[in-house]
Amino acid sequence: MDMNTTFNLTHNMRTDIDVWVAKFPAEQKSSATIAALSIVQKEQGWLSDAMMNAVADYLEMPKSAVYEVATFYSMFNLKPTGKYRIDVCTNVSCMLCGCDKIVEQLENRLGINLGETTQDQRFTLKEVECLAACGGAPAMQIAGHYYEHLTPEKVDIIISEWEKKA
Repeated sequence: MDMNTTFNLTHNMRTDIDVWVAKFPAEQKSSATIAALSIVQKEQGWLSDAMMNAVADYLEMPKSAVYEVATFYSMFNLKPTGKYRIDVCTNVSCMLCGCDKIVEQLENRLGINLGETTQDQRFTLKEVECLAACGGAPAMQIAGHYYEHLTPEKVDIIISEWEKKA
């Protein structure tokens, strides 16, 4: 979808968003932006410009404000991703504990760089700012599953298990 394409929120999306909107004062509908984007992203696994525009219109807020939220948080995908998204933390704790070796192992194993998707569309490798797993650094997340105290050898075992699922 490009910026000129329109996207219509489904009835179920609007209903789910309304649950979140109801949690805030009427004049603060924009407080439901993160929840609304999450709900809409479930449609195709990523957010197109048209989808973000639809959220902005529904919440009666500037499109730029929705784009700011979507581009700030790493949980939002602004382009199509593979079946499984691998989030690798590269923040301070993980950096100090060797995340560079984890990233290198993932890139070599998958044959892609950060921000890319494998040719078979199974895995997308994404650098994230923080997974809130500092005590288990270095850490990564695959499809919502956390892995901590990583080593290059552990990464190979984990990826092998996910390759069986894909």
